[in-house]
This record gives sequence, structure tokens and C-alpha cells, in this order.
Amino acid sequence: MAVTYLNPESMHGSPAFAAGALASGTRTLYVGGQNGTDAHGAITGDVVEQTEQALRNVLTVLAEGGAYQEDVVRLAVYLKDGADVQEGFAASQEVWGNHAVPITVLMVAGLARPEALVEIEAIAVLP
Repeated sequence: MAVTYLNPESMHGSPAFAAGALASGTRTLYVGGQNGTDAHGAITGDVVEQTEQALRNVLTVLAEGGAYQEDVVRLAVYLKDGADVQEGFAASQEVWGNHAVPITVLMVAGLARPEALVEIEAIAVLP
């Protein structure tokens, strides 16, 4: 797989994410929205705990599909309105580290599970 991350010099850049990703010669794995649910389906904790667990769930789905974190080319993060974006970002650093990919963060009125504060989707490309 060949992935080229795009950060045009004519645009404002960010150290936290890339503006785009160009993949060639690949298979694609789409990870559906993951909440901060444990193995029993329970959602507990604040936005920090839920973000960390949601990212662990993303990594688990990636592994099941034969992919690794390095194969992820895009993330979408949905935060319930009122959740602290900065706390969620800090929590993501604990699990996700500095694997900078294109990311979209959206504030939403609510998620499918009322107690959920965050939901994370991923797209990975595999050779």
C-alpha cells in the first residue's frame, strides 16, 4: 500500500492531522462508529474514558480486519454537544498517539445511545 498524506503549502497546516490522504493499490476497511463501550456493552465514564475506550474499540476492529493503526487514513469523531473537545483530544493522545491522519470532529445533538458522549469512525487501507 502506498499512502501519501496531503498538506498543501497554500493552506494552514496542523500538527495534529493531515488535510488528505491518497491511497493506491489497496483494500479498504471501514470501521463503523464506535462508542466507549466495554466488552459487556456498558458505557460509563466521562468524555476522557469514553474516548479512550472508543479508540481501543476502533483498534480492535482494525485487528479483526487484518489492519493496523498505521493503515488508518481517516477518522471521524462525533462529540455530543457540551462534551469538551480538548479533553477528548488529550484522551486520544493516550491511546492513539501521534498518528496524524485526516480527521473530522463534529458536535452533535446526541448519539444513538443517550449516555454516549463520543463516537469514532475510521477508514483504513490495506495492501
